[in-house]
Amino acid sequence: MPGARDGYLTSRLCYSAAMRQVSIRELHIHTSELVRATAAGEIIVIERRGQPVAELRPLSAVPRLSARKKALLFEAMQEMWNRMPPAGDSTKIIEEDRDR
Repeated sequence: MPGARDGYLTSRLCYSAAMRQVSIRELHIHTSELVRATAAGEIIVIERRGQPVAELRPLSAVPRLSARKKALLFEAMQEMWNRMPPAGDSTKIIEEDRDR
């Protein structure tokens, strides 16, 4: 009999083929192991009473700046530092302030 249950079975078959499935109880008991597996790239489907309710998946890699963008950023910082007035000897200023 076609219906909502068929969609569930189809999605369940897709999950079965590509992802590990665990119950909420297993998640509670084996959290560290499951997080390690996820960090290694595995996707884990969490089920409640046999129905998928959530996925535990690795985070995307943090985008890194290219060497060119790093160089441009460094040049901009150098220009900013070059525009700043030169630092003097603060010892004299502090001594003058103490004498007040």
